[in-house]
Amino acid sequence: MLDPDLLRAFVAVADHGSFTRGAAALNRTQSAVSMQIQRLEGAVGAAVLDRSRRGLRLTPAGEVLLGYARRILSVSAEAMGRLRDLQVEGVVRLGVMEDYGTRLVPPLLAGFAAAHPRIQVEMVTGLTTPMLPRLGERFDLVLAMHAAGDGGGIFLRREQAVWAAGRDVTADRCPPLPLALYPQGCLFRAWAMASLDAAGLPWRLAFVSHSLAAVTAIAAQGLAVTVVKAGLLPPELRRLSDRDGMPPLPEADIRLHRAPGLAPAGELLARHLTDGLALPDRAARV
Repeated sequence: MLDPDLLRAFVAVADHGSFTRGAAALNRTQSAVSMQIQRLEGAVGAAVLDRSRRGLRLTPAGEVLLGYARRILSVSAEAMGRLRDLQVEGVVRLGVMEDYGTRLVPPLLAGFAAAHPRIQVEMVTGLTTPMLPRLGERFDLVLAMHAAGDGGGIFLRREQAVWAAGRDVTADRCPPLPLALYPQGCLFRAWAMASLDAAGLPWRLAFVSHSLAAVTAIAAQGLAVTVVKAGLLPPELRRLSDRDGMPPLPEADIRLHRAPGLAPAGELLARHLTDGLALPDRAARV
C-alpha cells in the first residue's frame, strides 16, 4: 500500500523541482521530506528521483509513479470531500421561476437530496423580480431571468423568448391581438407589449395570472397568444414567428443569485444547480 503522506511529499518535490521548495510548500523541514522520499523508494523498490549535479529529475520509475500519485491523492481528496458533504445539514430557501421550478429543477433536487440527505430545500416558484431584494432575508438562492447581459449573479444559460399559441391556432385574427401574460414585474410581459407596440400591432390583455399552467391552458385553447422560453415550449403550444406576423422578442439570461454569507448547505446547492443548469458557453458570460 502506498502511504498518501509519502505520495504527497513526492508530488510536492516533483512539482517544485527541489526538496527545499517542496518542503516549504508542505510546511515541513527538508530533512523530513527527504526521509519520506526514502521511505517511498523503499516501498516501491526503486529510486523515484535522480539527484545529480544537473539538478533533480524524475527517474523512469518516478515518471510512472507521478501519474498514479496524482490520481490517488485526487481520489482521496474527493472521497473526503464527499464524506464531509454528507455531514452538512441545514435548510436552503430557493426562489425560482415557475417553468424552471416545475420542469428543470425538480430532477436536480432529487439528485441533490440523494447526495445530501441532511439538507432540506424549501422552494418557492413565481416571479423572481420581487424575490431578489429579499436575498438573505427570505431566500438563500434565487434562480432569476434577466435581459441578456444584465442582472449580476452567476450566468448559467441564455434563453430565447418566443411567441406561442395553441397548436391549431393562427395569429392572424382580427385585432387587437389577445394576450395571456403574467402580472406586472414579468420581463416577458414587458417585452411582449413593447414588441407589439414597436411593430404597430394592437393588442389587449385577455388573461393575466401568476400560474404558468393557467396561462398555458388559455393559450392552448386558442383564447390568446403568450410568451415562453424556446427551450421550454409546452407540448400543447406551438412557436409563432415572423411568418405568423409576430415581431421578434429579445433573449434572456438565466442567473443564479446567492445571499451574502451563504451557509455550507447553500453553497452545496448553488454548486449543484450551477453544474446541472449551466451550458458549456457560460464561462464567457459570467
